[in-house]
Amino acid sequence: MKINRTLIKCTNWALAGILSMLGFTGCLKEPTVEYGMPHADYTVKGKVVNKATGKPVLGIRVTYNSGNTPEYGIPSTPYAPKSSVITDANGTFKLTEKSYNLYPYTQEKIPVFVEDIDGEENGLFHPEIIEVDFRNAEQTGKRDHWYEGEYSVTLNVELTEIEPENQ
Repeated sequence: MKINRTLIKCTNWALAGILSMLGFTGCLKEPTVEYGMPHADYTVKGKVVNKATGKPVLGIRVTYNSGNTPEYGIPSTPYAPKSSVITDANGTFKLTEKSYNLYPYTQEKIPVFVEDIDGEENGLFHPEIIEVDFRNAEQTGKRDHWYEGEYSVTLNVELTEIEPENQ
């Protein structure tokens, strides 16, 4: 009986020693902290032109949705924008939004508001709401941990000019 107890004690000490060494060596490397959720950059780029003349339009604001999801098929108001850009002299724009709510997986189409904000300076144009589908967007950028890359869609917009009232 003494041999069995001695053998069991020695085996327990050996196993405890091995387990403690493995446990401590596992703690030497600091873990990577990754709080948050997957995110990506969503870019809409393109050109705004006058529908009648085909000429580029300067001073048009292009804006993403306010972040509210459409209810009953009605998009939210453009008066609370998330990101916006103004078209340059060539009518081009590039609107990028970093989102932690991955649009392609949560909504089919995202409203983009296009509106004339400079008054009569470059002509008066009717505002447009364009629904952009990011599900088939071009994906660029290197994926890294939670970052999913950049999704981009090219959008060419034709705005209708507001006719001046006859006096």
